[in-house]
Amino acid sequence: MAAGTIEVAPLAYMRGRSLNDAFIILDEAQNTSPEQMKMFLTRLGFDSKIVITGDVTQVDLPDGTKSGLRQVQDILEGLDDVHFSRLSSQDVVRHKLVGRIVDAYEQYDSRHGTQNGTHKGGRGKSGPKGK
Repeated sequence: MAAGTIEVAPLAYMRGRSLNDAFIILDEAQNTSPEQMKMFLTRLGFDSKIVITGDVTQVDLPDGTKSGLRQVQDILEGLDDVHFSRLSSQDVVRHKLVGRIVDAYEQYDSRHGTQNGTHKGGRGKSGPKGK
């Protein structure tokens, strides 16, 4: 990091930059807005690659705010040179109970028309900052 080969930067500092000859990682992308996601993706410079990670089942955005990660899948799916990998409960590398918990939430959501126990969008009224 001291040599400048690795840079950790908040998403807010990306505006106006072009990232050439870089390997760029956006982590926790489920908490980006669609506008932030577009801004980030358009920073891609020559000889660079972008990897975006996130879990659309763990969105912490306020009610009414769409996840940029959810939206970008709809926009870019099928575009040449863009690839999506989706993991399931079978890929969980934590306690074996965690995989079963993930499955239980998915079953609940399919029965109730929700995502993550809330109506599609943000945290829902039962989230940690809900009112």
